Amino acid sequence: MQPLVVVATGPGPARRAVLRRRVQLLVGATITYNVIEAVVALAAGSVASSTALVAFGLDSVVEVLSAAAVAWQFAIADHERRERVPMRLIAVSFFGLAAFVTGDAIRSLVSREPAEHSTVGIVLAAVSLVVMPVLSWAERHTGRELGSGSAVADSKQTLLCTYLSAVLLLGLVLNSTLGWYWADPIAALVIAAVAVKEGREAWRGDACCVPGSAVEGDGCTDDCCR
Repeated sequence: MQPLVVVATGPGPARRAVLRRRVQLLVGATITYNVIEAVVALAAGSVASSTALVAFGLDSVVEVLSAAAVAWQFAIADHERRERVPMRLIAVSFFGLAAFVTGDAIRSLVSREPAEHSTVGIVLAAVSLVVMPVLSWAERHTGRELGSGSAVADSKQTLLCTYLSAVLLLGLVLNSTLGWYWADPIAALVIAAVAVKEGREAWRGDACCVPGSAVEGDGCTDDCCR
């Protein structure tokens, strides 16, 4: 008599409903915070003539668009049907962010004009360094359990915003204390390269494997399965 083999197929309907609701809440929190962050950063950047702060504010706008795409996907119960569109939108947002950050960094290096000191910008970057990793981790953890490529990709967008927060904080502090105008644009170019890499992965990925499924570990190489 053959032994009974049970193959797990991921979370059940009730658990998936909980996870879908959790993604909606996390995306809502991300959108809310990034709207506030964008307004503060753009205003402070204009006052201090800081290209780094303005770029950070525009990155927040990109993050809002990315999160909004995921919110649109999870507005219906059968969210898997809408997986491809948010993934492509997130990929495009990564590419757009990389292009803008690269152009702005090169302009800052060429102009050699340091920005004025901005206490508001420093505080904003420090707060984002605390808030963004928490939102990113929570959404990635939920997306992996749910098997949603778009949720994981959006969490990477949020994590990239964390890196930009660190870059912004370091650049503003070094600019204010040591006058190193080049510190921020050099670091921003590294972030732009990471954004291109993440954008390519998001563009290629159709969806995540459902954790525990028969497909996992058998030809599945996306980030949800690792």
